[in-house]
Amino acid sequence: MSPRLATTDGLPETVARPRYDRDTHGVGIVHLGLGAFHKAHQAVATDDALAAAGGDWRIAGVSLRSTAPSEELTPQNGLYTLIERGRDGTRARVVGAIARALALRTDRQAVLDVLCAPETRIVSLTVTEKGYGVDRASGGVDLAHPAIQSDLAAPDAPQGVAGLLVWALGRRRAAGVAPFTVLCCDNLPENGHVLRGLLLDFAARAAPDLKDFIASEVAFPSTMVDRITPARGAETLALAEALTGRRDEAAVETETFTQWVIEDRFPTGRPAWEASGAIFVTDVRPYEDMKLRMLNGAHSMLAYSGFLAGHAHVRDVMRDEALVALIRRHLSAAAATLAPVPGVDLAGYAEDLIERFANPHLAHQTYQIAMDGSQKMPQRIFAPAVEAMRRGQSLEPFAFAAAAWLRYTLGRAEDGTAYDLRDPRAAALATDRADAEGIVRHVEAIPGLIPPELTADAAWHGMVVAKLSRILQDGIRAVLVDEAGSARS
Repeated sequence: MSPRLATTDGLPETVARPRYDRDTHGVGIVHLGLGAFHKAHQAVATDDALAAAGGDWRIAGVSLRSTAPSEELTPQNGLYTLIERGRDGTRARVVGAIARALALRTDRQAVLDVLCAPETRIVSLTVTEKGYGVDRASGGVDLAHPAIQSDLAAPDAPQGVAGLLVWALGRRRAAGVAPFTVLCCDNLPENGHVLRGLLLDFAARAAPDLKDFIASEVAFPSTMVDRITPARGAETLALAEALTGRRDEAAVETETFTQWVIEDRFPTGRPAWEASGAIFVTDVRPYEDMKLRMLNGAHSMLAYSGFLAGHAHVRDVMRDEALVALIRRHLSAAAATLAPVPGVDLAGYAEDLIERFANPHLAHQTYQIAMDGSQKMPQRIFAPAVEAMRRGQSLEPFAFAAAAWLRYTLGRAEDGTAYDLRDPRAAALATDRADAEGIVRHVEAIPGLIPPELTADAAWHGMVVAKLSRILQDGIRAVLVDEAGSARS
């Protein structure tokens, strides 16, 4: 068995490694949500920033639920292997930006201490859309969310995002320490604005004296992040060992492409992330909409329809001519709902996405993309559908995506095999209705899920019902072929 990765000494020359002395750079960032995407994106950009411009910007990573990330990274001194896989080959890099790996469950005091430390100037987050506890209808807290309930009941023993951040900001103010910048990196439209609204509502309920302070003194820049990062498997760890000669329990693999667009609002400073290609702008929204509606929207559509058609991975979907035609149709329809995006040719962006989806080296599971659909469909499918309606454009691509998702929510494959929906609103989505009209009516009645512009539109409703009825009656394959024929005509 190979030795465990714990130092960069003795690594093969083909493996890139940190180009700075890790021990001379302190911690300036706390990251909540220490998962694969953070390790493939923000941590890598910070590694590049440290190499280019230095500074005390290393990361204390925090897992809010699982202890696995800290158990993987701590014996490795925070080091891990990033495997980048593209059409031009595979390369390995050892990343050193993570200084500490903590788990809230087992390292609570250390987590609280680092959130309050004067040296901490940024708290960044990748906790997935469902992790925040946002009520989409009000923009405030979701009182049914377990973490929100727990933190409102015991605000001095926070468990979730809102509770931790408000608690830490309160402690910092009391100690005369400047507030940190809160940097959301999840796929939420105007994610900085969303997180600000969440914290203001939580503070109004749990710490009213902090609400005005947070509103006036805390920065919440919005961001757009993009890098396809499949769930790690045994193959990832085996490949990391083959490339580095070290056993690495924290290795991740990703594509070569990466993008980060950031609203440039950091009162207490930031790393030189531009060294990694980050783009700093005054308005992130055009880039967010582009990514959510084109990349993420197409991903959701192909995940639900592809999974039902028996395709385990996105690369398998891209070998299905009918689905590729529908992906192209969806990208074109989504692009037509967008305002101009500075510096971006949307047709070229669509072609780049097709190439990225077809990457044969990435085992990106359709089932992974399909999870948490109730959290993703509003911004990925329903928002562009509303915009298409306003512009008088075809709703067919979005109605098909909605019908495929609704079929997926039934939790059984066409051969009757059951699967776990993995959705925080699974109980609300569940229905005894087996007919398309009943299923659609049931989901339309779920508060805050489908915009009223769509639920009130007879044409949209009829289109979704017709497509879902056909999927239920004839199967997804027949519908894919027919939809693809219409897309090509």
